[in-house]
Amino acid sequence: MPPELATREGRQQWLRGAKRDLDEQRAAEARPIPRSRQQRLVEAKRRLDEELAVECAANTAYEHYRAHGRQKNGRRLWPPPKPYTPPDIPTGKINLTDPDSRNVKTRGGYLQGYNAQAAVTAGQIVIAAEISVSSPDFGLLGPVMDAALSELEAVGVTDTPGVLVADTGYWHQVQMDQIVERGIQVLIPPDAGNRTTPRPGWDGGIYAFMRRVLQTNLGGDLYRKRKGMIEPVFGNTKFNRVDRFQRRGRSAVRSEWRLITATHNLMKLHTHQLAIAAP
Repeated sequence: MPPELATREGRQQWLRGAKRDLDEQRAAEARPIPRSRQQRLVEAKRRLDEELAVECAANTAYEHYRAHGRQKNGRRLWPPPKPYTPPDIPTGKINLTDPDSRNVKTRGGYLQGYNAQAAVTAGQIVIAAEISVSSPDFGLLGPVMDAALSELEAVGVTDTPGVLVADTGYWHQVQMDQIVERGIQVLIPPDAGNRTTPRPGWDGGIYAFMRRVLQTNLGGDLYRKRKGMIEPVFGNTKFNRVDRFQRRGRSAVRSEWRLITATHNLMKLHTHQLAIAAP
């Protein structure tokens, strides 16, 4: 954890970082979800104990830094942190049907499940399909773009995509800068569609630059294509084909989501072939 972040954000920043690292570790391990409910209870307890241990370790590390760390001018950090007393038992919650899933926010409320991500071409061909357990799309722009570029490279496509368009929820300045450094233009509005004024602090700099770009004829025309590219893919999948995942566990659900998007691509190809063969 960088000291400057700890100084600015405090204890909660350390805890969020520790939880994020744990989540990435679990994603890499991809443990299968037990079929037996009794085994799932054992697994749920193990995860709760693990989360408490990670929380305690993060608090210990934070308090050690506050007690021994130094500011840029060499002075000791002040005031010292309030001591943390961990709970006797874990206080978190885990779904016993699928411990990997989360209570994710949707337009209709909250649902137990996953956040499905996809990157598509202008022709609605899915080139990357990923799964996240976080409700917001913040922080997912870079990983989905990396997955898309990896898939393109795997099939021999070496040309760099010209423009990446995404909705406001994907705004992540660090990841956007990293994508631009690859030679890919990024178009993401800093303001949600129902906002009439900028969010506090979201003015000037890159925010103002992006607003100016999107107000140009070229920028506006490119961004307006986003809705017709990605929304029909999710709309057709959800309302005409599959409205929920059938498997359990992040790894299994990712495989299921990729199978769903692969069949979507096959149907697009089939429709295209029929159109060519038509007299």
